Amino acid sequence: MRKGVAWTWKLYHLNVFLLLLLLCLHDACCSPLNNLKSSGRPEKTGNGLLPQTSPTAAPEAQPLLPLLAPSPLAPFTNSTVPELSGSCPLNFAALGSMISMTSIDCAAPFAKYLANVMCCPQLETTLVVLVGQNSKYTNTLALNATLAEHCLSDFQKILESRGANDTLQQICSLNPSNLTEGSCPISDLHEFEATVDTSSLLSACGRIDLVNECCEQICQTAISEAARKLALKAYDLPSMGGSHVLSDQSPRANDCKRIVLRWLASKLEPSGAKDVLRGLSSCKNNRVCPLVFPNMGQSIKACDTGINNETACCRAMEKYVSHLQRQSFVTNLQALDCAASLGMKLQKANVTQNVYNLCHITLKDFSVQVTPEVSGCLLPSLPSDAILDQTTGISFVCDLNDNIPAPWPSASQSHASTCNKTVRIPALPAAASGQTGLYISYTRSLLLVVVSTLLVLLLP
Repeated sequence: MRKGVAWTWKLYHLNVFLLLLLLCLHDACCSPLNNLKSSGRPEKTGNGLLPQTSPTAAPEAQPLLPLLAPSPLAPFTNSTVPELSGSCPLNFAALGSMISMTSIDCAAPFAKYLANVMCCPQLETTLVVLVGQNSKYTNTLALNATLAEHCLSDFQKILESRGANDTLQQICSLNPSNLTEGSCPISDLHEFEATVDTSSLLSACGRIDLVNECCEQICQTAISEAARKLALKAYDLPSMGGSHVLSDQSPRANDCKRIVLRWLASKLEPSGAKDVLRGLSSCKNNRVCPLVFPNMGQSIKACDTGINNETACCRAMEKYVSHLQRQSFVTNLQALDCAASLGMKLQKANVTQNVYNLCHITLKDFSVQVTPEVSGCLLPSLPSDAILDQTTGISFVCDLNDNIPAPWPSASQSHASTCNKTVRIPALPAAASGQTGLYISYTRSLLLVVVSTLLVLLLP
């Protein structure tokens, strides 16, 4: 029976591949590639590392849209009716489109590979908006423990019935307490509004600049201040005089931040709340490399001070980086953090030479590799969602073409600074640029290969 299912999957993906081949021959599915420039390599910044692209400027051409080998489309086009508890007060139907988007972002085969950049931010945002919108009728910004358990279970069942992964609670580290007040002393809507300067909060966070918020932290600062005022109620201390007893990253402050986000979600339209919350999650995610670095013994041995055999060193580095490439898709800013983190680990292990330059390691080498022929793609640093097409399946926008060298960290560098104004990172992946007409044809064939080979690379 299992062999029959496996052959069914192979036939399905072969059919999709052949369909896309026919479409591509007629330019139906390769139109993004027609926007390629033919002016040579992209311009570099003064540090020679990154494309000269203003964070606020729109890309001159559309980035590539690689096609993922899709799971069968039936769950997305003809979802089953899940058996729910009947005890959850949240209005799932009112957020139908947002929940559908969550199921696509968290599609079963790809959820863990898109977890930190797409699936979990969308999942957590949807839960915040559900509870926030519910507070309009209950006057409370949290659920009790029993209702939270029912609601999280129902939410998982609804997503699963629409094609989402059935282990999202594990992938995204969710539990019922994420829907309760936790240790925050205030969850009553009226008490919240009597404690917090809501007009300032709404002014700072009603809309955010998705490009500049991560550095300027206008909304984030307002949220932290509001959460601090809520948390200090537990100590019965005036806000200013008692602020020293509470860290912004304490469990109580973090629980109160959840309450603040739900209040914002109650005051904004769901689509506006999604933009704000996903933007804030991107600020958080882009500051940290999501990859786990395995033991680097062999790499160190081949590349330590006074490299005797460059070929052996680069083979060892390639083998090491291949472990990173099986973990997660990353954004362009996360890739910078990952390159800095790995570089500093190597330096601490007495690898003094720039092995990134020696071995031609690029930022894309830190992301999942979509095919053996094409290196990994970098997702946008701005929030993005997967795309469901009834014919071709699930796809998402990422950059396959800009081979940005991984920067070797300087001795004084503690981490990659994503707010360094001299380093101009594109808010979206750089457009597929700087390639000749001959390369356009070659890239077109590679795009099709993605469909037939990604299944082999990602699925167990």
